[in-house]
This record gives sequence, structure tokens and C-alpha cells, in this order.
Amino acid sequence: MEATEIAAVRAALIQWYLENRRGLPWRETTDPYGIWVSEVMLQQTRVDTVIPYYRRFMARFPTAAHLAAADLQEVLKLWEGLGYYARARNLHQAAQSVATDHGGLLPDDPGAFRKLKGVGEYIAAAVMSIAFGRPHAVVDGNVKRVLARLFLVEAPVNGRDANPVFEKAARSLLDTADPGRSNQAMMELGALVCRPRKPLCGACPVSRFCRAYLTGQVEAYPVRVRKPPVPTRAMAAGVIHKDGKILITQIPPEGLLGGLWEFPGGAVENGEDARAACIRHILDRTGLSVAGCRHLGRVRHAYSHFKVVVDLFDCRWRSGAVRLNGPADFRWIGLAELARYPLPKTHHKFMPLLQQDA
Repeated sequence: MEATEIAAVRAALIQWYLENRRGLPWRETTDPYGIWVSEVMLQQTRVDTVIPYYRRFMARFPTAAHLAAADLQEVLKLWEGLGYYARARNLHQAAQSVATDHGGLLPDDPGAFRKLKGVGEYIAAAVMSIAFGRPHAVVDGNVKRVLARLFLVEAPVNGRDANPVFEKAARSLLDTADPGRSNQAMMELGALVCRPRKPLCGACPVSRFCRAYLTGQVEAYPVRVRKPPVPTRAMAAGVIHKDGKILITQIPPEGLLGGLWEFPGGAVENGEDARAACIRHILDRTGLSVAGCRHLGRVRHAYSHFKVVVDLFDCRWRSGAVRLNGPADFRWIGLAELARYPLPKTHHKFMPLLQQDA
């Protein structure tokens, strides 16, 4: 685009944003910490899902110092159901660094901010521009989609080497006089108008500049690399009863669900009976021998890169003392106490099965 067109796109986009932006709680604050928390939560998560989590989180941890002083288990419990739990663990660790090394205030230096746990290019650009007015262009899924259609970008939005192409295009449109507002306008346009399917081109403030719209190719963009089908993993888990208590084990702190609690179990091998797999994993991971193992039901859940089908069994302790092999910790608790612990989404789906069996 020519410089005059770029200027016109910026002006039209900002005007549209001022008239159409959503009233979101993180837009009601200029506090860098609150903006940071929102951007972490919004990674790969829908706005409507984030809003209630954000309100609860900020009410409980209104400053980085409050978050830094909190127990990680409480943080994970508040995050429970939002997914991508590494975000919560990293945010907690980063808040501790802010409290220790930066006097409780988010550093406004991009280099210092990038050193915090979990802060990557997107988070850094978003927080630096929105909270501190730094001229960094944000590139997320919504922005990529807008840029791909506006400029007919052939690079696949999900390609490994695509980011530099989209970052260059985003920088060309960034209003450096108010980069935070400019970035939010781009993201908002992608969320509300330039949608993945059935985009509202008639309501788009920049459609007269959009090459995909002008050439009738809107549905062909953005280009995507076709990925193989998401695999499904068969799992089995057991609710072990002993003296009126049930056993839960803690997932090690690294990984997808690190720090959460679960009923012991594991993967079902090809050709293996789910009940046999449950008994095998309980013995291997906890050192306990169990009996009975009555099938309670099956739940399904989809994560970002795979799906799980989990069979749940009701088991009786037969012999042995807990000797952990894999889990980080364990607890014998009453069924009513289960709600106090941060649990994976699959275990929330188990609850009706447990209540029926109680």
C-alpha cells in the first residue's frame, strides 16, 4: 500500500474501534499488572470465557505482590477450567520475580519484561504497547487473519516461518502515536468483523482497501497448512477407597496439567483391557494393590493437540502403603474435600459419576 492508503486504513480503523469496541474489564484499567494478567489469560482462550476468571483473579490478587505471596495451589484452583495451566504457573513465578527484583511494579523496559517467566513476543508486544505506549505491533490469530486478507498474504498463518511476514505487515499499519489503541483496534476488528467464517465485510471499516474483498477471495484467506487429525488417547483411572477416604495424586509441576490433582491411572495400551490398565497403573504409580475396580463410566475431553477417552473405576484398597513413582505428592481425602483441590477438566466431568455412586 502507498503511504496515503496506510494512513487512511489507520484512521478508519481507529474511528471504527472508538465507536464499536467492547466494554471489557481489562480495558477499564491502566494498571500494567491488570493488563498483563488479561493478556496471559487471553492466549488461546475466548474473551467470553476469560471475563469471569479475570474478575475473580483480580479480586483475589489485585497486585503482583498479592499474587507473588500466594500459594501456587490457590492460584491453580482459581485458574481451574481455564486450561493451559503453564500460563498460571509462569505468571505466579513471574510475579515473584516482579516482587523481588522490580519492587512489585512491572518493568516498563521491554528487555527486562521479556526476562520474566512465560513472557514471549506476543505478551511483550501487547503489554508494552497497551500499558506503556511502546511502539510494538501485536500479532495474534485475529491480527494475522486481518492482515492476510488486507494484503493477500500467501504465507500460511499456522506456518512455522510465517511470523516475520505478518510482523512486518503489522508494523506497517501500527499507529506509533498510540500503539496500544492501534493494536487493540486490529485485534477487535478480527474478533468482531473479520471473522474466520462468514466475515462481515459489509460492516468492515477498511473493506475498500482489502485486496481479498476487492478480488472476491475473502474465503480463501488466510492460507493454512493442513494438519493431521488430532489423535485420541485411551486412559483409565481409579477411585481408590480406604477407611472412608479416597486417594488423589499430584501431577508433577512441569507439563500440560502440572500441579493439578487426579485419581491415579494412565494410558491404556493397544489391546489392553481398561480395567487391567487401571490396576496396573495404580500399582506402578502408587505401590497399592487394589480389588473390585467396578466401572463407573467414561468421559471424553479435547485438549489443544489431542483428545482423551477416560474410563473411571471404583476400586477398593487391598494392600500396600503409598510409594510414589511419578506423581509429586498424594492425599487421602474425603469425597467432599475433592472440591478444594485444583483438578483437570476430565475430573470435573467425573463428578456426576461419583455423585451417582455415593
